[in-house]
This record gives sequence, structure tokens and C-alpha cells, in this order.
Amino acid sequence: MNDDNQDLLRRAVLKAKRIAGEKAMELHDLVEDRLPAAYEDLPALAEETYAACRSWAEAEAALAAVSREA
Repeated sequence: MNDDNQDLLRRAVLKAKRIAGEKAMELHDLVEDRLPAAYEDLPALAEETYAACRSWAEAEAALAAVSREA
């Protein structure tokens, strides 16, 4: 993989990490400020947070694999 593609992958990792962090903050705010009244929002937000973290982990693994090849 050339350097440009690897740089794009690094940027994708950073973007995925930012999104995962934002979702984690939303989940934290829900737990901290809105529970128990907003308990019905919990499953959807937890699922979104999990998906965002999984996307970050997959992007990180792809970057690690490419870095090993280089």
C-alpha cells in the first residue's frame, strides 16, 4: 500500500475514534443527566456507541495490518 493510501487509512482511524468518543460522551451524558427518566433511549444509544467503537477497532486493525506489511 502506498503512503497516500496509508495516510487515508490513518485519517479514517482518527475519524472513527472521534465518532466513537462522541457517542461515548452522549452515552455518559444520558447516564449522568437523564436516567432514569430517559431509560427508553438507552438501548439505541448503547447500540450506536457499540457500533462506533467496533468501526474504530476495525479501522485500527486494518491500519495495523497495513503497517506490518510495510
